[in-house]
Amino acid sequence: MTAPRTKRTAAKRSVPARRSTATREAAARRRREARRRAVRRARRKRILQRVAVSAAVVSAVAGLLVLIPLGLARDPAPVCLDRPDTFPQAGVAGWSGEQLENAATIIRTADELGFARDGQILGVMTAMGESSLRNIDYGDWETRGWTNPDGSRTSSIGLFQQQDWWGSAEQRMDPATAARLFFERLGRVPDWPSLAPSHAIHRVQVNTDRDYYTRYQEDATAVVDVLSGPCE
Repeated sequence: MTAPRTKRTAAKRSVPARRSTATREAAARRRREARRRAVRRARRKRILQRVAVSAAVVSAVAGLLVLIPLGLARDPAPVCLDRPDTFPQAGVAGWSGEQLENAATIIRTADELGFARDGQILGVMTAMGESSLRNIDYGDWETRGWTNPDGSRTSSIGLFQQQDWWGSAEQRMDPATAARLFFERLGRVPDWPSLAPSHAIHRVQVNTDRDYYTRYQEDATAVVDVLSGPCE
């Protein structure tokens, strides 16, 4: 009777041992699976962070590409009448370089004589129509063979294509002096501000077509407005 009891007791004790081993193995598997899930979550998190940073960089660069041109367009460099190096390199309404420098001389001279924007536009219009804003030492006689009403050859030179009776060749070839001669005569035209711009010029230049200068009014206005802005 004693031997059988001993065998049953041993059999009963082996069951918990097997269960304990299986439990440990299951727990280990759960820990390994948990670690793998943690690694996957960390990897996804790093990927999402990189995507977010890349998107932010792309967005910032795109914003700069949009804002920089807008900023330049809204805040152009100031143009100073007395500093040709600040004049737009692309020109104004098709006029550039030496032409804008001569226009600046006309505007400055007009201002010194008390002529405001309207008078300045007339001066620039005149030089555009007469010489394309270039201080040339020849005129209609040389280019077209034109003569005066009395049959004598024309003697026009300079920005305003002024003839001998305007002054000496040196005076007419000096842009500031030529502009002064023009504005002094314009100031003697009765009620010139009330006349059509081209008609007022015609009264000074005594050309054959009093509407000839009208075609230059828009360009002259643009040039005067750009060059006469505040110089910072």
